Amino acid sequence: MDWRHRWPDYGVISAASGVQVIPSVPYMQAIGMEKDELVQALGVYFTVATLALGFTLTRSGLLNSATALPGAIAMGCSFAGVFIGQAVRSKMPAEAFRRWFLIAMVLLGLYLAGSAIYAIDFG
Repeated sequence: MDWRHRWPDYGVISAASGVQVIPSVPYMQAIGMEKDELVQALGVYFTVATLALGFTLTRSGLLNSATALPGAIAMGCSFAGVFIGQAVRSKMPAEAFRRWFLIAMVLLGLYLAGSAIYAIDFG
């Protein structure tokens, strides 16, 4: 089956789980994007997903002035990370980038799984 026909499946997974990273990153890795294309595509994807999430949270009353300030601080930190990442990525060979990118995704997955297990056991 052509990969374009599988795209709605990833949207369903993302919507059902509330997590944009898991369906999007493996999908974009699987279609063989170059490192700059991958980072740009993920940036666009996460921007659109974050705006949709922000709209949904605002509409449901969960995003207000009390919750917006920590989010704005986190966005500032993420923008700083983007600029640092651009500098590192421009100096890194494609294979090294791919390897470290996947290692970071595995570590992120382990952290999320560990947090969930900890919350279940000690929450």
